[in-house]
Amino acid sequence: MADADSTGADHARPGRWLSIVGLGEDGVAGLSPRARVLIAGAARVYGGRRHLALAGELLAGEAVVWPTPFEAGLAEVLARRGRPVCVLASGDPFLFGVGASLARHVDPAEMEVVPAPSAFSLAASRLGWALPEVSCLSLCGRPLDLLRPHLHDGRRILALSPDAGGPAAVAALLAARGFGGSRLQVLEALGGPRERRRATVAAAFALTDIDPLNLVAIEVVAGADARVVALTPGRPDELYEHDGQLTRHEMRALTLAALAPRRGELLWDIGAGAGSVGIEWMLVDPSLRAIGIEERAERAARARRNAAALGVPGLVVVEGRAPDALAGLPVPDAIFIGGGASEPGVLDAAVAALRPGGRLAANAVTLETEALLLARHARQGGDLLRVALSRAAPVAGMTGWRPAMPVTRWSWVKP
Repeated sequence: MADADSTGADHARPGRWLSIVGLGEDGVAGLSPRARVLIAGAARVYGGRRHLALAGELLAGEAVVWPTPFEAGLAEVLARRGRPVCVLASGDPFLFGVGASLARHVDPAEMEVVPAPSAFSLAASRLGWALPEVSCLSLCGRPLDLLRPHLHDGRRILALSPDAGGPAAVAALLAARGFGGSRLQVLEALGGPRERRRATVAAAFALTDIDPLNLVAIEVVAGADARVVALTPGRPDELYEHDGQLTRHEMRALTLAALAPRRGELLWDIGAGAGSVGIEWMLVDPSLRAIGIEERAERAARARRNAAALGVPGLVVVEGRAPDALAGLPVPDAIFIGGGASEPGVLDAAVAALRPGGRLAANAVTLETEALLLARHARQGGDLLRVALSRAAPVAGMTGWRPAMPVTRWSWVKP
């Protein structure tokens, strides 16, 4: 095929003005003939300073360091639509890379992409790990707390580190959470002449002189005191910081079942309290989003702390009183009302805001709120559930049942 071997200045196939080329640490030596053509034929080439240096001998057009903030670079590239532009990326541009960001604005028919092996692929090949069995995360520009839900005994994790201090921060988090015995391997500058791999244990981490371009491989070992975030809703109440305003774990599991999360959906958690329902909604799948509405500032702050501690720091907490605080929020796919259902206008506002096909679940522990839910059920249908739980507890040197307050739940799907 002439196209594959061409060394001329044809930038891209007809109609494709944007090329995205993945680079490894071996630079030009690791590029295919087609990737070289795309870089050499671009009127403008965008990339990080490291990328531009690696591709230096091929640059014939204007070299531009990707600007800050990141979105400014996207705007510059899009402003040159129709003219030959090349964007350089690390490894696979569609694996935590710029390719995915550009693809949200540029039709695939306008792009030509030549990926290189990702850092994950290189690390897996060095370690002998099967990628489908590994959790692959990027901590670059993302909170370290995202690691927490993946910390299960025996789990293998590959985490892209943000900088030279990343591995030490990972080790500290593991040790603090009861995973100090976990084995870490720091893989530096993969695929290039500076490549290096060193192993240690999280609790004894003392590696120095770490290359800023690194990846941390983790083999998780859970100690007896490890704080493991279970895989199913209804996590233990002890995982949450709270002042008593908490949907208990049994009701939390039943509530999540009624809310029936689906990929990419948004939940409103009205009267969020400790934030447990929104947090466990987000833990179901990384694509899920949640907004907690909480009028008390101390509870709102507590919900944010709980979200970070359980590995979903992206929980949005809005301080304010429903229904006024609901104005202007994105349209929800599901709504949970755990507190404040008896406030005037809250149920009406929630029903109105929900998209067609969306789900609503509201819990009541007082007779007044229960009466409101009974009336809603009579008027709008849906399902009513009453849950009365008892727990074994000491009674006069023996054991008896102590009943918890019964909970009435109304759940409803909007036509």
